Amino acid sequence: MHTIMKERKAMGRIPGYDEAKNIMCEYNKEPFHIRHSTIVSGVMRWFAKKYDAENEEYWAVVGLLHDIDFELYPDEHCIKCEEIMRELELDEGLIKAVVSHGYKVAQFETPPEKYMEKVLYAIDELTGLIGAAALMRPSKSVMDMECKSVMKKFRSPSFAVGVSREVIEKGANMMGITLEELVEDTILAMRSLSDEMEI
Repeated sequence: MHTIMKERKAMGRIPGYDEAKNIMCEYNKEPFHIRHSTIVSGVMRWFAKKYDAENEEYWAVVGLLHDIDFELYPDEHCIKCEEIMRELELDEGLIKAVVSHGYKVAQFETPPEKYMEKVLYAIDELTGLIGAAALMRPSKSVMDMECKSVMKKFRSPSFAVGVSREVIEKGANMMGITLEELVEDTILAMRSLSDEMEI
């Protein structure tokens, strides 16, 4: 097994942003899923500028590919993702980064370890909550969204019931920041995408 893993690492590659987007769109046709992956990618890029500026595009690529299997294989999420990415001979570190966001959620037992993985784990669900909260505002935008508004929705279990508050809180803890700091930064990150897409 150790030899096989070394061989895989040797042949693994990291696609650029445009190639990663093309790969994502091969497996996702629903506008909702494409939009979600694009938003998560943009938010990851924003966090990379704050924490790991030299690897900004890498973080964005991880965001693009994190749900590559969800549309076609929702019941095998992260399991199929790993298979697809290995078939594409992608880098093992990239695969690990992507599948670890399903830790204890998508039948996957690989925990987020690198800081970038912890960010993805935290913001994947949170971007959905913030997006849903924005749609409830007259502006239907994150541009005038405030942290306190999101926190109010966060504490309302009847709002966006599919969003795991537990995962978001665990993610903030993994990152070593408060939930409010995570929400504030994610709002700012989503605002930065407003010129590219309507959020």
